Amino acid sequence: MAGVSLAKFAERLVRGEAVPAVVLVGTDSYLRRMCRQKIIEASVPEGVREWAVSRFSARGADWDDIFGRAETLPMLAPRQVFFIEDAEAVEKLGDDARDKLLQALKAYIAAPGRATVLVFEAAALDRRLKFYKFLAENTLIVELSLGGESAPALAQQMAKELGAVLERDAAALLAEIVANEPARIHVELEKLAAYARGRSITSADVQVLVVAARKNTVWQLADMIAGRHRADAFAFLENLLREGEDPAGIVGALAWMYRKLIEARELPAHASGFQAARHLGMNPESAAMAVHQAHRIPKKELLAGLVALADADSQLKSANPDRRATLEFLLARLTSSSATPIARPA
Repeated sequence: MAGVSLAKFAERLVRGEAVPAVVLVGTDSYLRRMCRQKIIEASVPEGVREWAVSRFSARGADWDDIFGRAETLPMLAPRQVFFIEDAEAVEKLGDDARDKLLQALKAYIAAPGRATVLVFEAAALDRRLKFYKFLAENTLIVELSLGGESAPALAQQMAKELGAVLERDAAALLAEIVANEPARIHVELEKLAAYARGRSITSADVQVLVVAARKNTVWQLADMIAGRHRADAFAFLENLLREGEDPAGIVGALAWMYRKLIEARELPAHASGFQAARHLGMNPESAAMAVHQAHRIPKKELLAGLVALADADSQLKSANPDRRATLEFLLARLTSSSATPIARPA
């Protein structure tokens, strides 16, 4: 069974289509919370949700008990929903325990509980392993991410839910600043709604409250990387961590920046911000900076940077990572010459 986008999943929920199991994959807390709520609303009447919605963790789970309960009829409700968090923990099981789980899961999927919606949740899954391959073939995998064109619309919807009106240009600017991450969009919107006090939220408001609050931007870091200013990059990182930025969010913002730089390299070096804005899906000022920085960094190094960022993201999602060391090693790779690779510390 093929994976689907968030939008396609929402459409299937509206149509009431049933599947043996759903897998939510992604780290964004807002999108995960939104999906949970939509699944519950589509499956269980409000008055009986206390009895018909259950949560489990894959860490140390009793799978026989979970699948056994999933095969039984729920009390007082036509359907029940089981959320199984931390599904990536299955990948850390020993071979015997993982094989036993897969056999139990196969048996359940072959004859699933008709009144049960089984939902696995994972920050990320390794596509090379048997667990993911089985899920990909037998469940509906939903990627909890947004394309750049969807984030501004979601921002406007969030603002509406908060009782505010977010202008279209302001929505695009806000989504760009926080790298299209819904959880961060929501946090900033709560502040913007309080700041606007009932009037429409404008791009000027976003500039004042969001941009000014983030003195360091990914484009400043791009300048440091292009110039090999490693000491400045480390100071930049220290400021971000001191201000409470999440390491995974920093890596996500950098990955977004690198993708934009690769896109910007396809444009002429003399392209204006307005010419680049339409192609890159950014505001003119940021698009101009992207074009300028993109032509200072060889494409080979930009592609190598994406590999380094993927490595850092994987490391941050491993068990008990040293987050600061991971980010420092990442910056060391990004600011080094391609001719002088940096070895990962033991």
